[in-house]
Parts: sequence; structure tokens; C-alpha cells
Amino acid sequence: MDLFEYQGKQYFERFGIPISPGGVADSVEEAVEQAEKIGYPVVVKAQVQVGGRGKAGGIKLANDADEVRLHAGNILGMDIKGHVVRRLWIEQASDIEAEYYVSLTLDRSKKLHFGMLSAQGGVDIEQVAEESPDAIAKIWIDPVDGLTPESARAWVQAADLDPRAEDATVDIVQKLYTCYIEGDATLAEINPLILTPDGEVRALDAKVSLDYAAVYRHQEIWGAFDGLEPHDERERRASELGLQYVGLEGSVGIIANGAGLAMSTVDIVNQVGGKPANFLDIGGGASADHMANALTVINEDENVKAIFINIFGGITRCDEVARGIIQAMERVELKSPIIARLDGTNATEGRAILKENESERLQMREDMLSAANAAVKIAGES
Repeated sequence: MDLFEYQGKQYFERFGIPISPGGVADSVEEAVEQAEKIGYPVVVKAQVQVGGRGKAGGIKLANDADEVRLHAGNILGMDIKGHVVRRLWIEQASDIEAEYYVSLTLDRSKKLHFGMLSAQGGVDIEQVAEESPDAIAKIWIDPVDGLTPESARAWVQAADLDPRAEDATVDIVQKLYTCYIEGDATLAEINPLILTPDGEVRALDAKVSLDYAAVYRHQEIWGAFDGLEPHDERERRASELGLQYVGLEGSVGIIANGAGLAMSTVDIVNQVGGKPANFLDIGGGASADHMANALTVINEDENVKAIFINIFGGITRCDEVARGIIQAMERVELKSPIIARLDGTNATEGRAILKENESERLQMREDMLSAANAAVKIAGES
């Protein structure tokens, strides 16, 4: 789950990372109330999960209540790259002497945590990497050892920050590592991390992604952040059923096992002229219960006209998948027909089971392309 800026800052506060005073507002009057509480000048910031807010007019300085009303009224409801602003973060304005960048994520190829720190903050790190690669101090952290005070200081010194910022930044990167690890985050980024004229260092922005697979370990964190913003009702329902689901706008429902195959299935439906209604990865769970849950979510989408089940059996056996599909169909009163493709372990047996049960509600295809074409045709998109 990607957190909004204000959620990321609230998350950072849990671990002692300094942020600017601020508050959330969902209306113009709430924005004024927050500004009055914080004290002027303030910054009115659109809360959307996309970059480029400033260039789009989503971040404005306000010196008094009238300016807060003007900017909040203009920003609420604004469309920024397809994201509608429904919430604001009102933050105390900061005097900035220097802007830095720091982030932690996972280097999957090395199986180590990976950190980047740069004295050139406030811009995309990709731009810094392209134009001034030597300006980024990098560190790879063994999960067993963690980020020690010694390695944290060496990392900060390698970034060549203002000496006044060194001690505070060493403290902040250690706290950032703690929140990254303890919260099972996949990304913890501050851009910019600012140095004020009086020598204070604090996070002026926050970008945090939490691993959805670890939700059961962090109910206290997820309970505070999940559900604060409008969600696709289909995604909410899928989440309740333990499914990896992303709602889309088309009419071909998709069920696949494995994220890679699910993405490939979305792609091939697009390639043959159709529009996927969702991305749904059931992983290795092809039991009747799991399949019934997946079909239930897709069946509740009024736009779905055909359901494409695309399974490649590895550890999961295709004959078990086929039985799961048949049993699930007995539990769910489907509004749309199923087109199923099975390949891999026991595919011959699985196809035979589906063939025995073929009807207007269930069709079987032996390859991915023909299955995609059939689903798109039934959905009326070709």
C-alpha cells in the first residue's frame, strides 16, 4: 500500500523522524482551521499519489486565512495527472537552506537493503543519477547486521552534506531504517530532507510503500492508514477475501496464477483488441474456495461480460484447478461465461475435466491467444 504524504509523515513521526507541524483538511474551512492552529505562513499541499504537484498548482504558500481559502478552494477537486484531490495537508512553511534526498528500498538482485543519499534533493533522483551520478552516496545493508551507527555515519559523510547537518542526518537515516524494517516497508523516501538556516534537519516530504503481504503483522499501522481514502469497491471486496486484485475499466474479467502471468494476460487481452476489467492473481491457491472467491469478486463487476481464467500449472496441478473451477461454478451464479486455458503440470487431465463440463457457461481453449480472442469476442469488443 502506498501512503499519501500526510500518512507517510504520520508514519515517520512514530519513529521519531522530525517533520514540520501540519494537519489534514477535507474542506476549505478545515484548511483555515488547521492553518490558524499551526500559525502562518503555511503551505497548502494537494494529497495525491503522483509526482508533479507543484508544477500542476497543487502546492501553494499562504500568508493568511484569505490566501488559504483561495488556494484550498482551487486545489480541492483539482485533477493532477488523473488523480482528483480530495484531501489537503496544511503544513507550517519552512525556511530552507539546503535540500537533500534519502531513501531505502530492497535490492532484490543482491538480496540486500539499498540506500541512497544525496546533497542534491528536491528533484527526481533519476535526474540526479543521470546528470550527476557521483552525487549519490549508495549503501548496501545486510539484513543480519542492519544499519549500524558507524556505517550510517560513513554513508552520510560520503554524501558530502553541510557539516552542520551531519549529526542530525545520521540520526534520521538510522530512524528511517528502523521504520523501513519494522513496518515491512518496500520503500521509505524523503525528498527533500531539508536543512534550515538555524541548523535543523527534518523531512519536508514523505513517500512510503508498505508491503501488503505483511498486513497481518501490523494491524496497528494498517488500521491507522487503510481506508482513509476512497477505494475501488471491487478492490475492497477482494482485499476482504485475501485476493491480489486491481480494478480496471474493461469488460474481460481476468483470473491467473502468478503476478507475471496475470500481467501477461492483461497484455494479451489488450493486444487482441479487448479491455481487461481487472488484474487478479490467485497465486498458488486454485482450490474451490479460492476460485469461488475470485469468481465472486469478478461476478460483482457489472461491466464484466466474459471471464478469462489463465492457469499455468507448476506446483499447482491443472487437474486440481479444473475441479476447483467446476466446484466454484456450482457455488457462484455467474452472470458471464468463463473461457479457461490450462497449461503445465497435468494439463491434459485438467483439459479433459473441463471438456466434459463444457457448456455455454464454460469454454476451454488450449492456448493463451485463442482463449484471449474468445473472451474478447464474447465480451463484444471485437
